[in-house]
Amino acid sequence: MINHFGRRRLLSEVWPPVFSGRRFFFSLYRWLIFCAFSLLVGCASFSPKAVVVNTIVIEPGAGTIPVNFELMGRISAKDGKQGFSGGVRWLHTNADDEIYLLSPFGQIVAQIRRNQDVVLLTTSDQKIYRAADVEGLTKQILGWSLPLLGLQFWVRGVNSPTTKSEMDMDIDGRVVAIRQDGWEIVYSSYFPSQFTQAARPRVLVLNRSELKIKLVIDNWETK
Repeated sequence: MINHFGRRRLLSEVWPPVFSGRRFFFSLYRWLIFCAFSLLVGCASFSPKAVVVNTIVIEPGAGTIPVNFELMGRISAKDGKQGFSGGVRWLHTNADDEIYLLSPFGQIVAQIRRNQDVVLLTTSDQKIYRAADVEGLTKQILGWSLPLLGLQFWVRGVNSPTTKSEMDMDIDGRVVAIRQDGWEIVYSSYFPSQFTQAARPRVLVLNRSELKIKLVIDNWETK
């Protein structure tokens, strides 16, 4: 019997992949990535800088529970001479993650799959690399580190409950920045809040030493 992780592996071997039967949607998204790619660096530059009115220190163990989600957006990363700019699609559950990094034209540059036992990174030429953690593997193969374990929380505008953190808040109670595990995550734009949920981050920038990662989220879906 093929488990959930195995089914995803089989599906991912078909390039380009068909995501949940949404072939037309994925083709459309390729086009949108291409059209919006040139706007990635400056897309949040018009947002006024939020004023920090309160900073709270959060001890380990305090934080929200994991949430399953799927998001699509654009990402740029720069670490010294190494860098990447393109699209991203991320499917996250409590058990595993599946991330696709896409070129500006929508081709798959890398696929990252994580479960509780192993992390696999598949490149566009079908080379497969494995490791115990995402940060080390992405640094080795892509040239920059993707802090996936923390990012699953930071992308929602909350701290990871595993380590101590600091959180800056604005006058409306929204998170302006989080500092955790050597990272500073700055939030420059949010989606409008809805009756059933708080406002979700739309643009966030992660900084650690020379590494800078900017994520622009175009579509959110909670599972």
